[in-house]
Amino acid sequence: MSMARGRFITLEGGEGVGKSTNLLFITDWMRSRGIEFVQTREPGGTPLAEQLRALLLEHREETVDPTAELLMVFAARAQHLAEVIRPALARGAWVICDRFTDATYAYQGGGRGLDLSLIAQLEQTVQGPLRPDRVLLLDLDPAQGLARAATTGAADRFESERLDFFQKVREAYLARADADPGRYAVLDAARPLAEVQQRLEVELQSLLG
Repeated sequence: MSMARGRFITLEGGEGVGKSTNLLFITDWMRSRGIEFVQTREPGGTPLAEQLRALLLEHREETVDPTAELLMVFAARAQHLAEVIRPALARGAWVICDRFTDATYAYQGGGRGLDLSLIAQLEQTVQGPLRPDRVLLLDLDPAQGLARAATTGAADRFESERLDFFQKVREAYLARADADPGRYAVLDAARPLAEVQQRLEVELQSLLG
């Protein structure tokens, strides 16, 4: 009898939406229920993918071509899937990932304006049929999110973008959620934290089956 595949959950959102705080809530919820899980992030999750993450986030004098940026993201993702995500799911563990391919559609598609069909082609090549079971999207007005993020330290290359970039990111996220409401849960990150986490718990509970 084959082992049931684990659940694949991603936490998405723009800058300053509270992902770190809510990731801690999610992992505590899983731990309290005895669920084996792997917590990871994108870009990143393996030594090679973390090196690519550093290349993507650091400031540089050279302008990074958007297509080069996109290919680095998917290179990191391919390694991450092979080394971490697929093995964990195969042994029945849950995976909670801080951003995944929805972030690519939002940042490189919405923010950078790259052709969504190119992203879809790379998604299919790298992931095959694998998609998250539930996408938890923390939604917040970008101006409010950037004000929050400004208190957490020096801005990386993405965080240094202009407000209109993040408005496009938000629109792209919401468009994806609207297109597949059964798989996405949009949470108002402007609400009190206790309310956000109450909603998160409802979404997580629904995955227990």
